[in-house]
Amino acid sequence: MKKIINAILFTFVTISLFGQLDKGDVLIKNGTVLTITDGVLEETDVLIQNGKITRIGKSLRTPSGAKEIDATGMHVMPGIIDAHSHIAIDAVNEGTNPVTAEVFTGDAIDPMDIAIYRALAGGVTSSHAMHGSANAIGGQCETIKHHYGSYNPEDLKMVGAPRTIKFALGENPMRVHGEGRGIQPRTRMGVEQVFRKAFSEATAYMKAWEKYNNEKNTNPKATAPTYNYRMQTLADIITGDIIIHCHSYRADEILMLMNVCKDFGIKKLCFQHVNEGFKVAPELAEFGASASVFADWWAYKFEVYYSTAYNASILTRNGVVTSINSDSGELIRHLFHEAGKTQRYGDLSDNEALSLITINPAKQLGVADRIGSLEVGKDGDVAIFKGHPLSIYAIPQMTIVDGIVRFDINSDPTDMRMDVNPEEVIPAFYMEVEEYDNCMEGVFEQLFQGQ
Repeated sequence: MKKIINAILFTFVTISLFGQLDKGDVLIKNGTVLTITDGVLEETDVLIQNGKITRIGKSLRTPSGAKEIDATGMHVMPGIIDAHSHIAIDAVNEGTNPVTAEVFTGDAIDPMDIAIYRALAGGVTSSHAMHGSANAIGGQCETIKHHYGSYNPEDLKMVGAPRTIKFALGENPMRVHGEGRGIQPRTRMGVEQVFRKAFSEATAYMKAWEKYNNEKNTNPKATAPTYNYRMQTLADIITGDIIIHCHSYRADEILMLMNVCKDFGIKKLCFQHVNEGFKVAPELAEFGASASVFADWWAYKFEVYYSTAYNASILTRNGVVTSINSDSGELIRHLFHEAGKTQRYGDLSDNEALSLITINPAKQLGVADRIGSLEVGKDGDVAIFKGHPLSIYAIPQMTIVDGIVRFDINSDPTDMRMDVNPEEVIPAFYMEVEEYDNCMEGVFEQLFQGQ
């Protein structure tokens, strides 16, 4: 009994020490401020109080108790946002059914993942912790803030962020379910029918509940339908309460999903990867779909054999809200370089390029009112660079989340792991090449378990 009490007390103390999310006061002085939404402000200060930006201007006075950061000669920009990531989660794929809308990556947040700190070292303050792409309709995702240092997974969740869900087209669900288990979908036609069947069932589920709610006060024999969280999640997609983020490559499938969504009245849709998005850029813009792309990744499997490094620029020029993502615990540290590639391929302006990793992913996640630009009233999420962030010579110096410095190149210890395994080897450079992308993490272990 004494051991149980001690364990409870230890848990309580741990949560008390590390579970209370701090919001800081900091004045960043005399930097070149890249606001994204209001131009470039030279020799300008940014004041953050209680985690929120309260003033942007020149020669601001440092409030009592606030941390002062001299950014002279530095570039100050909004914290970078990754709209497609799998860091900070302990499980990626529930690959047991073509439709698993009931599962939620937010239930598997791992606050001790060292990849969070590495992302901060690249100026990334928020990311989209996504379900994988084993399923045509996968699980719900979680928008997180990189509050590295807290042991409480709840501290990473961005409170109030809209709900999102992962869909997938093409080879991934075909391989996992058709080839792996002999069930639909085995073809691209089958993937479409998984969507149509699921949304048709969800529509019937919604009508059953609507009928019950209309009758329950007047008909004593009215019986409520059986609650089904999978069906309810799909219903919430139809009603616009959940944003679809869909793994996609080929133009024909991108058009297919937009047609399915039109048939069911679904309007909130962001395509991920979108390697052939440039082929259907006008159609994406007309639908109102957004695109979160790789800068120059393709040809790593057959269905992504064809793409172009001009993809992001073509989409942007066609009026599609476009972002650049990582889908990688390593590339997430270099998103500012990935954005810079769009100036080599497509000649985007500095602001257009930086928008791809700031305000645009914020729009895709439904949180542009809080993050993605430096504006009074927004969250105090800031990245400070030596050199312009689009330069190949740029070096992140400091990353601030809600007014708290979470990365400092000059003062952080060499080893920033929160959970240290003495047998773990952490390479100084990226030396492991996986045979499949992070979206398929864990799937092959499931498919071949016991064989």
